[in-house]
Amino acid sequence: MSDYAISNLLQRVSIFANVDDRAIDSLSDMIISKDYSKGSLVFGQEEPGDALFIIAKGRVKIVLYGESGKEITLSFFRKGDFFGEMSLLDDMPRSANVVTTEDSTLLILKRDDFKKHLVENPTTAVNVLAELSKRLRKADEIIGNLALLDVYGRVARVLIDLGEKEGEKVEDGMLIRKRPTQQDIASMVSTSRETVSRALNEFQKRGLLIMDGKKVILRPQFFREVG
Repeated sequence: MSDYAISNLLQRVSIFANVDDRAIDSLSDMIISKDYSKGSLVFGQEEPGDALFIIAKGRVKIVLYGESGKEITLSFFRKGDFFGEMSLLDDMPRSANVVTTEDSTLLILKRDDFKKHLVENPTTAVNVLAELSKRLRKADEIIGNLALLDVYGRVARVLIDLGEKEGEKVEDGMLIRKRPTQQDIASMVSTSRETVSRALNEFQKRGLLIMDGKKVILRPQFFREVG
């Protein structure tokens, strides 16, 4: 990626909001751009954390693996999102695995460069704290949903969250262009792929959503009845 394209992207990343152009240009000079094919492991749990990652293209998922090999999906990140900041701040190993779900380009900012930027630009430090707080609140919500909602309710919650984060308003409702696989949704809500399939088919039968391959349209009544 060109320096201009990197600077343009950084200006849209939440943790660099309200950072002046000079600091953004300085950051872009420090960043390394790297391409990953679909299914690549960006880093593994317990690896040393030595860099912050920003998604310039593609999508990744944050996952844990149980002793039996069962995959638990914690979150998905897309273009403009960042990850890997926790290990830079607390000097602890990575807390989860990150895997690309499609061909991706990631911007990599090394620990020393990131810390230098934080010292010179305290606004970024405040933004990081705000984002960490937001993600912690989201984690608390997910834990609560797992405890309190039935499986269909948890599947609905995943779809609503996707709609709120990356949905597009269309005539029939809220369009999600890239729905996670049924197995990914199952990993997020602690159930089987077959149960997710039944839930999606039931929602569609009731006219609450429209499925077309990876695309899903959440009808207005979806939010009223299961939101």
